Amino acid sequence: MTGIRLTMAALGATALTLTAAPAMATAAGITTDVTMTLGKDGTLHVVEKISGGSGGLKRTFLARTRYDDSYDRLYQISNVKGGTLAGDLLTVTGQTVEYDVKGAVTTSGGVEELRWFAVNGWNQQVDKATVKVNGPGLVQNLSCFAGDLTSAIGCTAASMDHSATQADFEQENIAPGQALTVVIGYPKGSSTGAPILEKRFSLAAAFTLNTITGGALAGLLVLLLGGVGLLYWTRGRDARVVSHEQDAVNPVQNGHFSPPDGVRPGQIGTLVDEQADVVDVTATIVDLAVRGYLRIDEQPRQTYDAPDWMLVRLPNAPVNALLPYERALYDAIFDGRDAVLLSQMSGSFATHLGKVRDALYADVVKQGWFARRPDTERTRWTTIGVVLIGVGLLATVALAWFTTYGLLGLALVIAGGALAVGGQYMPAKTAKGSAAMAHTMKFREYLFSGELGNVPEQHRVELFSRYLPYAVIFDGVEHWSRVVAAVTGNGGQADNLYWYHGPAEWDLSKFAGSMRTFTTTTSGAISATRQFRTL
Repeated sequence: MTGIRLTMAALGATALTLTAAPAMATAAGITTDVTMTLGKDGTLHVVEKISGGSGGLKRTFLARTRYDDSYDRLYQISNVKGGTLAGDLLTVTGQTVEYDVKGAVTTSGGVEELRWFAVNGWNQQVDKATVKVNGPGLVQNLSCFAGDLTSAIGCTAASMDHSATQADFEQENIAPGQALTVVIGYPKGSSTGAPILEKRFSLAAAFTLNTITGGALAGLLVLLLGGVGLLYWTRGRDARVVSHEQDAVNPVQNGHFSPPDGVRPGQIGTLVDEQADVVDVTATIVDLAVRGYLRIDEQPRQTYDAPDWMLVRLPNAPVNALLPYERALYDAIFDGRDAVLLSQMSGSFATHLGKVRDALYADVVKQGWFARRPDTERTRWTTIGVVLIGVGLLATVALAWFTTYGLLGLALVIAGGALAVGGQYMPAKTAKGSAAMAHTMKFREYLFSGELGNVPEQHRVELFSRYLPYAVIFDGVEHWSRVVAAVTGNGGQADNLYWYHGPAEWDLSKFAGSMRTFTTTTSGAISATRQFRTL
């Protein structure tokens, strides 16, 4: 019985051995026999005979290595036979693989060095590899490295034949991810081969300052100076005309001074800063009240109440005589109602303000003060500048990535930025506009000089009220409000003005503070609307 058991155990061990043998055979790696020939043109032709291994052989070539701090070294593989190459991945379809390599030769000192990864990147272990190398000259020196790509460990064997025309290498057990690198030195000039180098991207290199980029920056400086000169020609021309015209302007007429003939505060505001903004609209509201189209009633309030005003439409006002921008504002305020609180002036008022602004710009062109609408002129040049910035950014990225001329793209960005900013100063007044500007500046000078002229006392309230909207434009509301509050028809203190009414127990002594608060509140209400939010 014991003998039977021993016999069965022996048979089982034999069976295990028989079944294990095929498994060990399938785990065996490949054997490769590599023959490399370096031609006179520096092209390395490789023939690789492969045996063993299991199906699905693939190899990933090492086609890029670090050359120095600035460049990578490339190896170009072509003319593949016995497999298909997709990128750097070779799929083997036969027992023999052939391919050509360019870029494997470099010159160092007096030696021409061939370096190639004869075995590397296989998806299976290489049990044994032999490499034979023939070149265009006698072998000066040779070496080989095995293991990881950065390994400095020599291979199993490296030698040359007795004629020094062939180098032989051998290595066993090369794991997937490891390599056998062979290096052979030939006399300088043996071939015309050279390394293929590619600039490695770095910010310092991408924005190199050299003759080309320095010249471009110098050109940019000239461009910017030319832009400044252009801006001076447009803006400086205005200044010269204004300076010339001011000497000939005398705003004092018939014993008192006056604004330019027929020019409204909103028009002056747009003329001065070339913008149709909230101050122009606020001054126009005050001007409509002074001229009898509406009345401003200050509402009574408790200590902590926010101030508010009622704008009241006056009957029989000749609204058809209003300028287009004034009529647009008048309609925006009342919109079919006879009175509206300033705090409730929203909704349709906001939607109409765009028409007021457009009408103001159209008016200054109609007056002949500008050849084109100032807002259109600014938008055109600013848009060109923004587009140039975008082009410059794209050019900078492209030039910095592929070349060392990134500064050229930055030049476009800077020029575009200068143009976008300078575009705000592009609107230029005509000669007529400059003359009106000169009269306006002289009027402003007299307005704040304190020299009120020989104005009859009975006309002072009406006349000085007429000047108040201009004081809003010139940021002198409080000063001129005190002038208005200081005089009445009979020289005594009054409770109200014909166009501004205060609550009970209010008199003109409080007018300066009320007017300052009204203009500030009105400008804030207009600024909160969509059309004027950014002005």
